Order: sequence, then C-alpha cells, then structure tokens
Amino acid sequence: MLARHNDGYVLLVMPPYRVELSLVFALFLLLVGFVLTYAGLRLAAATLGLPGRVGAWRAARRGRKARETLLDALREFFAGRYARAEKAAVRAIGLGEEPGLSAVLAARSAHELHAHDRRDAYLAQAAVLAPGDDAVRIVTEAALLLDQRRPREALEVLKALPRKHTAALRLELRAHELAKNWEPVLALVTQLEKRGALDAEQAIRIRRHAQAQLVEREAHDADALREAWKRIPSKERKDTRVAMAAAKGFSAAGACGEAKAVIEQSLDESWDSELVALYADCEGSEALKRIERAERWLESHPNDAALLLALGRLCAQQGLWGKAQSYLEASVSVEPTHGAHLAAARLQESLGNADDAREHYHKSLDLALARLAHVSASREKPCQKQGIMR
Repeated sequence: MLARHNDGYVLLVMPPYRVELSLVFALFLLLVGFVLTYAGLRLAAATLGLPGRVGAWRAARRGRKARETLLDALREFFAGRYARAEKAAVRAIGLGEEPGLSAVLAARSAHELHAHDRRDAYLAQAAVLAPGDDAVRIVTEAALLLDQRRPREALEVLKALPRKHTAALRLELRAHELAKNWEPVLALVTQLEKRGALDAEQAIRIRRHAQAQLVEREAHDADALREAWKRIPSKERKDTRVAMAAAKGFSAAGACGEAKAVIEQSLDESWDSELVALYADCEGSEALKRIERAERWLESHPNDAALLLALGRLCAQQGLWGKAQSYLEASVSVEPTHGAHLAAARLQESLGNADDAREHYHKSLDLALARLAHVSASREKPCQKQGIMR
C-alpha cells in the first residue's frame, strides 16, 4: 500500500547505460541480493568445514566404542569370564581408551588365567602407556605377587610408591606377614588401626600373633628371649598364645623359673588348658610349689584333663606315686589323650607294672595314630575341593 503512493526512483548510470528503477523495486533487489549472498557464504563455509565435522563425528564414535569396550572388559572380569575380559581389555588398549587402566585390567585377567608371562607384559605396557598413573599399576602388581606368595618382590614393588595409602599399607602388612618380618608387622598394625582400616579385634589378633612369632624366633637363646620378652607390653604378655610361645622357649632354654612365672601370670588372667599342660615340662624346678599352685587351680577347674595330667606328671617327678597315679587316672577318665596314656604308661613302668604299662602304651599309640589319620584327612579335603574347583 505504501509502495503505491511512493513515486521515488533510483537512477543507475554506467555510461553508455542508464538504468532507472523504482525505489521499492530497488530495495527489493537489495534484500534478495543480501539473502542470496548470505546463503552462498554459509554454504561455502559448511562445505569447507565438512571434513572437520566428519572427523569429529568419527572420533566421537570411536570414543563411544572404546568406552563400551572397556566397560565390556570390566563386566566380563567381574563376572569371572577372564579370557573374554582380557580380549576386551586388549581391544580397549588398541582403541586408546584409558590405555594404562586397560593394560592393568588385562594383566589382572591374565593373572587369573595363570598366564604370568602375559600378565608381566601387560604391566610393563601399562608403565609405558600411563607413566603418570603408577599407583594403579604398582598396587596391582604387588597384589598379584602376593597371590603367588612372593612377598619380598611385592615389598620391592611397593617401595616405588612415594606415599602409601591405606590399601597399599594393607598389602605391605600382608607381605611382611608372609615374609615373617614381625617387627614391621607391629608398626603397620598400629598405623592401620589409627586409620580405621583394622578393627580392634583384628589388630589384637595380628599383634599377638606377631608377638608370639617374635618370641618363638628367639627361643634358641635364653638371653635374646628375655630381651624379646621385655619389649612386649605387660598386657600382651598375658595373652595365651604369647605366653605359650614364651613358656615353650624358656623351658627349652632351661629357664624353668621364668617359664613357670609366665604360665602362672597368664593363667591368672585367663584360663587355658593348652597352656596349663606346659606347667610340668620343666622337671625339678620348684616342683612342690608348682603342685601346690596347680592344686589350688584344681579347685576352680576340677574336670580339666590337662590340669590333672600336669599334676600327675609333677607328682611323678617328686616320687609321689600314689597321687601321680590318682591324677593320671582322673585325667584319662575325663579325656583319654595320647599324652595322658603315655604318662600313665611311664608311671606304671616305673612302678614295675609291666602289663599295665603295656596297655597304656597301646592306647597311647592308638590315639596318636587316630589323631594322625584325622589330621591327614583334614589336609586332603581342601586339596580335593581345589581339584574339583579347577
């Protein structure tokens, strides 16, 4: 409507040509020209950028495929299909998806397949592919070496960690336990307990086992055993297992007075039949006092076969034949054991009762053979189970 009332015009002069256009038509031509120019430029830019966009799309597709491959490897590994997991992890390495992690996963899978040469090759590859992510490789390698019961090599591997986190400390603890390095075990238990990685019960169990092993290690030397015993906190000395190791060591070294004191202190804290059985091991050391002490214990533990056996042996050492026979018969009646029948046989032999001694010897031998057969059967069962699993 406006154009109808607009008499304006545009004159274009290009000698020898003259072009006269209405103003409205000229504006229309300018608009159409702008649109066509803009569309042409966009089309040209799109055409020139097409190779880049195709490359980016292919890279994104490759990345999705690589991530899916790595996830497949993880799924297969945790499902226990280790051969498939290894193949998928190798494909992930080739696709460049977390190559260090993929190589470690391939190493774990190969380890489960007992392909140790391939495992070591994957670990070496992980060191090259991801040199800045050594913690994953080092912890994995240490764990796999411990599975093979190679603690010293695992400890060497763990030394490469600049700072050990809780999982690494747990591996180091296990390695020192396997290597029987009991002093570092005690230090690591304290560290892990402070970090909350071990509960109180676990810490006590490991600590006492280490203390007992330290005592057993020095059992051949009385002076070294005394030094080791002094280093143990007084509370832990009363633990049954630690006290038993110390009592055996002192008895073997001929330090019967110290063995007696160790046993008495521990039994006053908590009763243990295995420990009281050691009370008669040292002959001729304050036997009468030990008999008196044991008879006081008997008031609280009248049916303890090990205590009755210890009393019988102590009385026999002092030539108290009647009391010795009474205590040994009571021990056999409560629980017929190899040790009780053997002690009774020796007593009857000392008294000149050959027939009774022979009978006790036979019973002692029968119990020993039955015990040996039971232990052998117990050892065979786990082996049979492992064979079935394989």
